[in-house]
Amino acid sequence: MRRALAISLEGPAFGVNPQVGSVILNPDGEIVAEGYHKGAGTDHAEVMALKNFAQAFPDTPLTNHTAVVTLEPCNHTGKTGPCAKALVDAGISSVVFAVSDPGLESGSGAKTLTDAGIEVSTGLMMHQAEDQNRVWLTANRLKRPFVTLKWASTLDGRSAAQDGSSKWISGAESRADTHLRRSEADAILVGTATVLADDPELTARKPDGGYFEHQPVRIVIGETELPRNLKIFNDQAPTVEIPTRDLNLVLAELWSRELKHVFVEAGSTLASALVAAGLVDEFLVYMAPMLLGGNNSAIGDIGITNMDQALELEILETTRIGKDIFIRARSA
Repeated sequence: MRRALAISLEGPAFGVNPQVGSVILNPDGEIVAEGYHKGAGTDHAEVMALKNFAQAFPDTPLTNHTAVVTLEPCNHTGKTGPCAKALVDAGISSVVFAVSDPGLESGSGAKTLTDAGIEVSTGLMMHQAEDQNRVWLTANRLKRPFVTLKWASTLDGRSAAQDGSSKWISGAESRADTHLRRSEADAILVGTATVLADDPELTARKPDGGYFEHQPVRIVIGETELPRNLKIFNDQAPTVEIPTRDLNLVLAELWSRELKHVFVEAGSTLASALVAAGLVDEFLVYMAPMLLGGNNSAIGDIGITNMDQALELEILETTRIGKDIFIRARSA
């Protein structure tokens, strides 16, 4: 399973499909074939592994072999056929998967396998698989995009100086990490106030200034009309304006566009509204070793008046990035 999880990351993090890896074990428990999903319309991980096995061992049946998969084999026909049926047709003897598929159409692959007499086990390295595929799993369980809220702040929690300036709080290494994470998202969301104040391009760029091949859709929400000469309207990435402040309506619209992961780089007002509404699935904070003081905090009023109401977070990751401290957290 560790190998299956590792190779699953070879597939794209963006797009409608999950990152899935699969390996095939012979009766001695040795890996004899593997595969991963390369994106929508391509073979799923199990099918790639089966094809690689057939190519390497054309005369060897899959009797007494085991398929190990990071996600329950799908049970529906989309751009490709159902993986559960492919495993049944291949004659595999047993299947081990880490996490169940939450989809109403794609789920129940395990039942198809067991009905065909295949031994099925689940839960192996479940927590690792859940975290690695948290975006796709959460989005499909909630039927809305996974929302990542990112900000950079000083040690005293300030996101800008008294004059409103904020370039640059985080270091070059942190900014490079942010751009990489942008390139793995389906959309970047901001409000009209941030666009007017900062005129950001909101693209995913490499340290050398070049653009990543995948550019997330730029989403601007709010009712203020924006001048067309702003950078966000250049041709480096598509831009969608949604003239509303209704956050649930915004997420429903993005879900209808098959955007499963939204990366939010908003000002304090929009960020606070998302937090207060309970719509943030993951927090990414780049904390710089400096103090600014003042009132320009990264998060403003979220409706909490006393300590008993505090929103407790679970720290999932902390690391040094250059001079900064990076924190990844979610609601506890």
